[in-house]
Amino acid sequence: QFTTRVVSCRAAELRPEGGGEPVPGFQVVLEDTILFPEGGGQPDDRGLIGDVPVLRVTRRGPEAVHFVPAALEPGAEVLLSLDWERRFDHMQQHSGQHLISAIAEQMFGFKTTSWELGRQRSVIELDTPVVTAEQVAALEKSVNEKIRDRVPVTVRELAADDPEVETVRSRGLPDDHVGPVRVVDIKGIDSNLCCGTHVSNLSDLQVIKLLGVEKGKKNKTNLVFLAGNRVLKSIEQSHNTEKALTSLLKNGPGEHVEAVRRLQSSVKLLQKNNLNLLRDIAVLIARDFKSKPAPRQLFVLHRKEGDSEFMNIIANEIGTEETLLFLTVGDEKEAGLFLLAGPVEAVENLGPRVAELLGGKGAGKRGRFQGKAAKMSRRGEVQALLQEFISHQNPEA
Repeated sequence: QFTTRVVSCRAAELRPEGGGEPVPGFQVVLEDTILFPEGGGQPDDRGLIGDVPVLRVTRRGPEAVHFVPAALEPGAEVLLSLDWERRFDHMQQHSGQHLISAIAEQMFGFKTTSWELGRQRSVIELDTPVVTAEQVAALEKSVNEKIRDRVPVTVRELAADDPEVETVRSRGLPDDHVGPVRVVDIKGIDSNLCCGTHVSNLSDLQVIKLLGVEKGKKNKTNLVFLAGNRVLKSIEQSHNTEKALTSLLKNGPGEHVEAVRRLQSSVKLLQKNNLNLLRDIAVLIARDFKSKPAPRQLFVLHRKEGDSEFMNIIANEIGTEETLLFLTVGDEKEAGLFLLAGPVEAVENLGPRVAELLGGKGAGKRGRFQGKAAKMSRRGEVQALLQEFISHQNPEA
C-alpha cells in the first residue's frame, strides 16, 4: 500500500482487451504510484485507489495513467493498494525471462529479439531458426541450477549518457524516454536495461519449466516457459486431469494414451458403420417413395440423425425432374441442415425463401439448394409454402 494524492481526473473510455464495447470511466494521474504501467513486454498491475478498482494502467510520457470506473477528486489524499498476487506472478515471469535469455545466449549464442508475458504462459522469441530438444533440456537444467544457487538480483540507475549503458544488454529505449535509465543485474550472469518489476533473488523464482519450442517468424524460434507459481498451478491442473482420466478410463496414468487410442479406433469404426447404415436407410426411403402407385409432386422428410450426404442420396434415388423434395436433419427444435431439390426453376425460386423461413443460409445450383437452418421448428411453414407453390403450378394436384 502507498499513500499519495490525485493530480488530475478526466472522463475517458477503456477498450476491453478481448474486444467489445468501450467501458466509460476516468483517467487518473497520481503524484506517484506503486502500480506498474504496461511496457517492456510486461502487462500492467491492478489494484485499488481507496475502494475504487484500477482496471488498467498505461504510460503517457513520464506519467502513469490509472483507468478507474468512478471519478476521484483532484487534490484528495488516497490510499493505493496493489494486487500482490498478480504483481508477484509478473515478477517471477519477467525475472525468469531475463535468466533464460541470458543463459540461452551464453550457452548457444541465441539472442532474444522479443518476449511476451501471457496470461497462461510466456514466450521468448529467439533469433535462431532451430532449437533442438537437447538444447532445451540443457538450458532448463542450467537455469534451475542458477535458481538453486540463490543469485541476487539488484536494480540500479545510470545516466542516459553513461558509457556503461553501451555495455548493458538492451533492445533499445522508447522514443519518448527521458531521465536516467534503469538496469537490472543478475549477479555474475546478466545486466539488462529494463523498466519492469523483478524478484530480489533468483531463489524467489522457485523453478522454471521450459514447455518446448514453436515455429516463430522468419528464422525465429519461440521458446515457451512457465516460472514459479505457474509451474505449481500447471502441475495441479495436470494432476486433476490425470485423476479424472483414471476414473473415466479405469486404468493407471501410464495406460491413458493407449486407452484413448483404442477408443478413437472404436469411434472411427462405429462412425463408418453408422454412415453405411444411414446410406442404406436413405436408399430404402427413396425406393419406398418410388414404389407408391401414384407419384407425389412433393416429398417431405425429417430425420434427427443424418447429414448432407444422407439427404443427397435420397434426392439422387428419387430423382428431381418431377418431384420437389424438402429434406431436413437435426434436432427438431434447434439447428440443423436442409436440402431443397427439384425442378431447377422451382428450386431457384423457392430456395432463398426456404432458407429465410428456417432462419438460415444456403446456396445452390442445378436444382439443389442446401444449407444450415437455425429454426427447424418452422419446417411446417416451409411445407405449406411448397404445397402452395405446387397448387399454383398444377391446380389439379
